[in-house]
Amino acid sequence: MPNLILLSLLAAFPPLATDMYLPAIPTLQNMWGIPLVEANLSLVIFFIVFSGFLLVYGPLSDRIGRKPVLIGGILVFIFGSLLCAASNSIGFLVAARAVQASGAAAASALALALSKDLYEGAERQKILAYIGVIMAFCPMLAPTLGGLMLEVGSWRWIFIAQGAMALVALYGTVRLGEPLTEFTSGGVLAVAGRYVSVFKNGRFTAMALAFSVMVFPHFAFIGGSPAIYITGFSMSEQMFGVYFGLNALGLMVGSLACTRLAGGVKPMHALIGSLCVIFLAGCLMLLLGGSSPLAVALPMFLITFAVGFSRPISNSMVLDQVDKDIGAASSVMTFEMFLVGGIAMEIISLDWHSKVMVLGALALIGGVVPLAGLGAMRLATNRAK
Repeated sequence: MPNLILLSLLAAFPPLATDMYLPAIPTLQNMWGIPLVEANLSLVIFFIVFSGFLLVYGPLSDRIGRKPVLIGGILVFIFGSLLCAASNSIGFLVAARAVQASGAAAASALALALSKDLYEGAERQKILAYIGVIMAFCPMLAPTLGGLMLEVGSWRWIFIAQGAMALVALYGTVRLGEPLTEFTSGGVLAVAGRYVSVFKNGRFTAMALAFSVMVFPHFAFIGGSPAIYITGFSMSEQMFGVYFGLNALGLMVGSLACTRLAGGVKPMHALIGSLCVIFLAGCLMLLLGGSSPLAVALPMFLITFAVGFSRPISNSMVLDQVDKDIGAASSVMTFEMFLVGGIAMEIISLDWHSKVMVLGALALIGGVVPLAGLGAMRLATNRAK
């Protein structure tokens, strides 16, 4: 299996584990008689557990190698997917999602680490952009597939399909040669202590944190889109898949644009431009007020386009700040992004008068905070000269 396909499959674990399941949330609410906040726990807990295990797998892979950690994580994900399919209550499903998330974290954390192991410089930036295209294509189809499964069968088949996808990634991982040639040493405390070394790198820490806030509106939309489209606009699960697919299309087009412009546009200029688009799209969403499905879809398309265009550049830029402990550094980056995502999904699931207005406000935060961080870093650099 080509490295690009394997990396894309590994990076796609989180979006496939969430987006394919989204159309089933209203069904589970009705079947088990639970509110959205309770149903969304199956999403929020996934991201919390997922984020925590990211911090385990990164330094562990620096210690024992990428391949054994990946194989173990994928097997846990498959087991968790089967548990999800067997769930008979929201409590059981939340627990099963936690198991699923603990395995998915290995794939997601090590996708970035492997990109650093296998590629360098502008080539890595392009590879990350191509991965972004494929990652966007998967969730663009995932809600539609989930809706079709609900139409012809049970919601349980959604999780069985996720387990089958993981089997393909497991095959590719087994065939992968171990890319790591230098391993860290020591026991558990020494492995955990690698984070001390990573966080001492002030530039890496500041850049990773600043760029993670950029995904605030993207994950809020994932958590709130069923309530906005299916409940608010009375859409069918299948039509919801189409509108959600527009969001993923924006991510894919943005990543594809990045592959074409990589090396031709200064990275900092691309980042600043993307953040401005996110901010302005948030303003547009607040102005339109969610008056129609298109009034939500258009600003979200602009937001996800900007995220898709800028994430490969920002990830490559952050990875350039580290020369060792790559697994730990990749875990920190992915952990911060999904922690922000979990917070955003919990915020949007609260009983707001208008989730669309909250989504617009989160877009403003997603644009302003990283811009302020970039300005502060540029100021600190100028003072150091």
